[in-house]
Amino acid sequence: MLTSNYTSTLRNNTIKDNAVKLEPVTIDNKAYFRISNSDEMRPFFMSIVSDSNHWMFISSNGGLTAGRKNSEFSLFPYYSEDKITESSEITGAKSIFQIKKNDEFHIWEPFSIRFGSKYNTRRNLYKGVYGNSVIFEEENLDLKLTYRYEWCSSNRFGFVKKSKLINNAGTPVNVSVLDGVQNILPYGVGADLQNASSNLVDAYKRTELIEESGVGIFALSAIIVDKAEPSEALKANVVWSLGLDNSIYLLSSLQLNTFRNFGSIHQETDVKAEKGAYFIHADVDLSPYENKEWVMVANVNQNHTSIVALSNSINTEDNLLDKLNANIALGTEKLIELNAASDALQLTSDNYRDTRHFSNTLFNIMRGGIFDDGYTIEKWDFKKYLQDANNEVSNRNADAINCLSEKFSLSELKAVANSSNNRDFVRLCLEYMPLKFSRRHGDPSRPWNKFSINTRSEIDGSKILDYEGNWRDIFQNWEALAHSHPEFIENMIHKFLNATTFDGYNPYRVTKGGFDWETIEPDDPWSYIGYWGDHQIIYLLKFLEFIENHKPGKLESFFNKDIFVYANVPYRIKKYENLLKNPKDTIDFAKESDHKIRAKREKLGADGALLQNANGDVVRANFIEKILATVLAKLSNFVPEGGIWMNTQRPEWNDANNALVGNGISMVTLYYLRRFLKFFDDVFENTTTDTVEVSVELLQFFNEVKTTFDNSKALLNRDINDTDRKQILDALGKAGSDYRNSIYNSSFSGKKDELGINEVKSFTKSALAHLEHSIEANKRSDNLYHAYNLMTVESNNNLSISYLSEMLEGQVAVLSSGYLSSKENLTALDALKQSKLFREDQYSYILYPFKDLKGFMERNTISAQAVTNSKLLQQLLEDGNTQIIEKDITGKYHFNGNFKNAGDLKVGLKNLKNSTYQDLVHKEEKAVLQVFEDVFNHKAFTGRSGTFYGYEGLGSIYWHMVSKLQLAVLECCLKAINNKESDAIVGRLLEHYYEINEGIGVHKSPELYGAFPTDPYSHTPTGKGAQQPGMTGQVKEDILSRFGELGVFVTKGKLYFYPCMLRKVEFLAESKIFNYVTIENEKSQLQLSEGELSFTYCQVPVVYKISQKNSIEVKFKDSTIKTFQSLSLDEATSKSVFSRLGEVTEIRVNITEDYLK
Repeated sequence: MLTSNYTSTLRNNTIKDNAVKLEPVTIDNKAYFRISNSDEMRPFFMSIVSDSNHWMFISSNGGLTAGRKNSEFSLFPYYSEDKITESSEITGAKSIFQIKKNDEFHIWEPFSIRFGSKYNTRRNLYKGVYGNSVIFEEENLDLKLTYRYEWCSSNRFGFVKKSKLINNAGTPVNVSVLDGVQNILPYGVGADLQNASSNLVDAYKRTELIEESGVGIFALSAIIVDKAEPSEALKANVVWSLGLDNSIYLLSSLQLNTFRNFGSIHQETDVKAEKGAYFIHADVDLSPYENKEWVMVANVNQNHTSIVALSNSINTEDNLLDKLNANIALGTEKLIELNAASDALQLTSDNYRDTRHFSNTLFNIMRGGIFDDGYTIEKWDFKKYLQDANNEVSNRNADAINCLSEKFSLSELKAVANSSNNRDFVRLCLEYMPLKFSRRHGDPSRPWNKFSINTRSEIDGSKILDYEGNWRDIFQNWEALAHSHPEFIENMIHKFLNATTFDGYNPYRVTKGGFDWETIEPDDPWSYIGYWGDHQIIYLLKFLEFIENHKPGKLESFFNKDIFVYANVPYRIKKYENLLKNPKDTIDFAKESDHKIRAKREKLGADGALLQNANGDVVRANFIEKILATVLAKLSNFVPEGGIWMNTQRPEWNDANNALVGNGISMVTLYYLRRFLKFFDDVFENTTTDTVEVSVELLQFFNEVKTTFDNSKALLNRDINDTDRKQILDALGKAGSDYRNSIYNSSFSGKKDELGINEVKSFTKSALAHLEHSIEANKRSDNLYHAYNLMTVESNNNLSISYLSEMLEGQVAVLSSGYLSSKENLTALDALKQSKLFREDQYSYILYPFKDLKGFMERNTISAQAVTNSKLLQQLLEDGNTQIIEKDITGKYHFNGNFKNAGDLKVGLKNLKNSTYQDLVHKEEKAVLQVFEDVFNHKAFTGRSGTFYGYEGLGSIYWHMVSKLQLAVLECCLKAINNKESDAIVGRLLEHYYEINEGIGVHKSPELYGAFPTDPYSHTPTGKGAQQPGMTGQVKEDILSRFGELGVFVTKGKLYFYPCMLRKVEFLAESKIFNYVTIENEKSQLQLSEGELSFTYCQVPVVYKISQKNSIEVKFKDSTIKTFQSLSLDEATSKSVFSRLGEVTEIRVNITEDYLK
């Protein structure tokens, strides 16, 4: 350590370039994107990933949280994002340098707000192109020093902080280094405990140093419990270092100020009841242009044995640093392998777009999972899955399972299933998926979602294959995954359908071990129950469209097979008349049923949560019955010219529109339902099946709905009036109510009856006519389309509709519905661009028009006329009674400030009923409630969406919906091209597509985007940059759009290439090497030339080359080549690609220039 009584200030007169720039760079042969002058930007949040169970969420100012598996195994406190950003000075990396240069002494604290104006500095931020490393760099232009540190990870060793100090001057410099990490947690401190009682946690902390090796041990003196019993803390978190000789160690931050003031510091070996830290202090002499490197490594969940082994390795292994670096590199290789299996690798002229596709794919598999080894299945996991699902079925089929090899293929599993006469065994085989790497999309930006990365057993370290996700999240991620593993599409469909309920809805969460539902927890204000209304249609439809393209006729093979079941969720949707009375309170939680289901599940396995017949057998259904249950649930809530009634206590895609529940009617779901029924209309036209057998209960439901549609068909020639609208809803709603209640009360009888496919065809066409009539009725005068409407049941037995403002969600859905012509699609897109939904600064679209909400002092003012019209209000004011109303000194009137809504006002009025105001309350209650509504307009309240300014709130761009728009417009473009529309229509549609694509932002500046534009983010509020990194549903949409741009399609079982939306500028301008990973997980390369680009599909490399003639060359493993004089493969070759057997090794596609844009 340097000792000095003074410091000197150096100022370099060099004019610093403060411009924020993004550019690709290479450091130590690794590729990064660098944001120069990153501190000129508002701090933004990043997710740093790994191939294992590491998680790190870090702010661009250095504040962070990190750990392994989940937030219960944290290395740094797991706080919400804002607190992490604010804690950069006290949590995470901290470096302080005492510098002797030219006989002068200086103190330099990179990245700190301290001494901020003392030096002329530049801060740069680097993120690895694979997303698993981040570098913070500060250049001190006065001292001619650069310090950078990198966070990366090692599966074996944990989190690694690599530091490098560089002397950029031609003169030597002496530096006294104090470098480390702060606010390290001991083992055994979960997120809830840390957030609620961090001061109590501090009292239990003890940090010790193994002096011989420099290992810091961060432990609790005891596990924190409030029980009168011993609770030993036998695990610890650890930190150690390599690279600085003759170091002394600090285990707290208590001496930092002493060091800043050139005071003397001493080694710490045992620190109690203080926040943990780990600092190394050493003196470093740097010759001109020399640098010094050192590393610090931290890990969680270590026991005595592992710490002894680690300490010994530090003391005895001279090549430990090499082993560390090799393990870090291995982690990067494995991460690439994981992502390559989902076709993440592409090489075009646009490095930014290639990196964004890699990132999109990575976050998609992080949420949805990736298959462990393609179509290979390991018997140990299948046996465990089967035992957990249904131990009776597992035991009964033990012989068949034991006959399987230790590793076998998906096709073998299907063969075993098809040869069995045990329907439950067949079903469970067809649901099985060996996924790994999956986790729920929780992070400090959305801490209410709890994630867990289950890769290894905590008991024996064995591999875990697991997946878990909220319903729509995991199924939409699987939609993209299916393109890389198409043989698993059947399993995805079976998992989807077998987890849906008989009344047409789905539980909250899907796991490998079954499904879960929400329960009511009285102490948790966020707990609630209900069904999301949109989950059952569009997500399933995408799977069905996919399988029909890849395996024509496969769906029909399910028509008459009773291989599907129903989830038994303990929710009871109330009778139709009760839904009308209170549409916001529509579902009862059946506690007794919940207990029974859980007890049976505990005894039998996950199958204990399946619906049973009256005789106790599992209810079984064929594909047609399952689809009808879903469709009829929607159509029984059909409000003509309004939409689908949202009466199951949950909203749709947009959670923040939660207040639409009850009075809301969804045109969004109606648009998607139209596409759904149109798909089946086409399927039924080609079917050879004449009849199917369905449950008699469902058949009655079907007949009643069909009759209602047939009887109302004549009304479609005109606008439907409020009386007819109510009559139609009554008939549909009662049919649905009767069906539900018969099953709630008595379950299915087990009786089946025939249903003619011609009847289903007729029903489909009739339903389509009603839906399309409603679409026409919901076209707005500005050429946009309504998304959600409001319904009001009038006292005269009429049902009226009122309209909300335009919403992006409605435009996406109607464009996706397939109903509009290409010209109408263009008209809608032109209108969208001119609407209040377009946000000029980001050149993209918000969810709904920005509303300038009233300021606090403008709210809650009752008009004088309203008071004059109410004797009750006048009397209360005269009596000085402020229970309902009060008057301020300026003469304005206000409701009681304790009221949050009309419910509170009703309570207040009720409290007056046993007083002298009783008669007035009785006469005027409705009038006073209307005054309250006139003041606050709660009827138009859509929920959180209309009251907050982030997430899905006011002025905020929600990127998932923008990417859904992009995909919908891609479909519109392809439709216009395939229908040979005019060049003008096609050209303008393409303009919209490319504009939306650029608005998403991969080519935006970091300042405009607000982060690394090569990473996906959830939303961008007004005045801020991109928020919530990574695991957004956007990534799935962007993956699908990307393959659409590349022109990769499948129809009638054949893979073909039609890059009619691909831009010529994406082809390489010079020769490059495409690095990829084969299906056998081997690294390989292709030499690409100018005018080529490459990507993988089903992990087969595809090379596009601009040529004079369209043709395809397919290279096989046996070195043979098959040539096609078109852009389509035959069915056999396509199947070889889809089967991922490694038979096809390369596909070269020659494309004429006129195809390209």
